[in-house]
Amino acid sequence: MSSKTQYLIKQGLLTSPPKFLETGVQYEVVMGSIAYGVAEDHSDMDVYGFAIPPRDWVFPHLRGEIPGFDEAGPQFEQIQQHHMIDKSGMGGKGREYDLTLYSIVKYFRLLMENNPNIIDSLFVPRNCVLYSTAVGELVRERRQLFLHKGCWARFKGYAYAQVHKMRTKVPEGGRKEIIEKFGYDVKFAYHVVRLLNEVEQILVEEDLDLARNKEQLKAIRRGEWSQQAVEDYFSDKENQLEKLYLESKLPAVPESASIKELLMQCLEQHYGSLEQCVVREDEALIALREIESITVRVRTGKMSIERK
Repeated sequence: MSSKTQYLIKQGLLTSPPKFLETGVQYEVVMGSIAYGVAEDHSDMDVYGFAIPPRDWVFPHLRGEIPGFDEAGPQFEQIQQHHMIDKSGMGGKGREYDLTLYSIVKYFRLLMENNPNIIDSLFVPRNCVLYSTAVGELVRERRQLFLHKGCWARFKGYAYAQVHKMRTKVPEGGRKEIIEKFGYDVKFAYHVVRLLNEVEQILVEEDLDLARNKEQLKAIRRGEWSQQAVEDYFSDKENQLEKLYLESKLPAVPESASIKELLMQCLEQHYGSLEQCVVREDEALIALREIESITVRVRTGKMSIERK
């Protein structure tokens, strides 16, 4: 089974892709309206995923590079390309692809930040997973590890942005037709409601079902909600979510050490041994350093008391 990225490369649709993408892709999903259960027959194929670059691209010291001194060698953070038209798609009707593919390192960083788009990409329904290696499956299986209470600020920020666009953005192309038909941009509106519903699930259930509220979202896209109804929903939901944020049992911040260990497991599974790439401290040394730190704090506390 080949990845969608490999397919787009073979079709000559992806412009100047790094060579390693032919074998380095680990995980790809279809996002957008398809993942949220509100797609129409003409919906674009919006593909997100991550890849693992060559070993010395992730660990540049392996090629003798000193960051900040040597001229930077090859590196990869992401590739993004929109409006790729596959004329042979959908039985000859043609299909439009948008692709956003990240380095596994940047993908993990965005997950740690609870970026809504990237969080969604790990929680898509199984039928939206286009391609997944053993590494992709490992990350997907551990997806709850990335969730923390910071999700509320990030999702709220994205929802605010959609409200602002709904109020002020000058319509272009197909968006003009939407506003002429419904009186406002229902696409921005449904994203406002979607984001609020998603973060509520995360705060309460520590999980995420992207298509749970699909009938509600479809109704908004059909113009059954007014713009004022959407804004009222946002205002009411914001107050509810502030309370849920305070009550949530999620970690306050991302569990960085556990997430880094998962990243190392993924890289090791792909590259093999990381012995030449990183130095992992012996557990005994870590324990001794912690003991020493505690001892110093105790001594400092005693000296402070004696001076008093």
